[in-house]
Amino acid sequence: MNKALWDISPVVAPDAPLFPGDEPYALKWTARLSPGCPVNLSAITMSPHVGAHADAPLHYADGVASAAEVSLDPYLGPCRVIHAIGCGPLIRVEHLRHAAENLPPRVLVRCNERADTVWNPDFSAYAPETVEWLAARGVRLIGLDTPSVDPATSKTLDSHQQLLRLDLRVLENLVLDDVPEGDYELIALPLKLAGACASPVRAVLRAL
Repeated sequence: MNKALWDISPVVAPDAPLFPGDEPYALKWTARLSPGCPVNLSAITMSPHVGAHADAPLHYADGVASAAEVSLDPYLGPCRVIHAIGCGPLIRVEHLRHAAENLPPRVLVRCNERADTVWNPDFSAYAPETVEWLAARGVRLIGLDTPSVDPATSKTLDSHQQLLRLDLRVLENLVLDDVPEGDYELIALPLKLAGACASPVRAVLRAL
């Protein structure tokens, strides 16, 4: 019997919500099935931050790893989903304490009853001290069901800088709408995109 599987990736489409100024998803056909052509071929353009994605350290610092250079280990393995629905602008330590015993190396936080389907700048982000608190408990990857670990208006990206300092990885724009709180196996591998500041992922959770 196959283990239960949760697809926690939103659809990548032209109307997918994204930060203002980011390149939206677009697809064009470069060849179509016809008497002289045996295949359909398409080409896409998009920011690597559209949909569920893994920020590379290069997104928030120079001279560090791109999406092609990060280790895959943080993106695959035991994971805990913690509910902090309605936590407000910042995910604080007190929102996570109820599920903090014996944390696995990966923690995803559900902030929303339903993930936004249009751009909304008033999303929940991680408080920098929460990132540090999780790292001190052995967590190597954090994630959430909003566009960023920092508020939309932040110019200092304090939580991203904590990720850099503590050598953590991050997944953003997940869809955790139907995922119960608990432990899973996470599979969310970034693509080997040379020089890219992030990579799309097809993120899934599998029952243990």
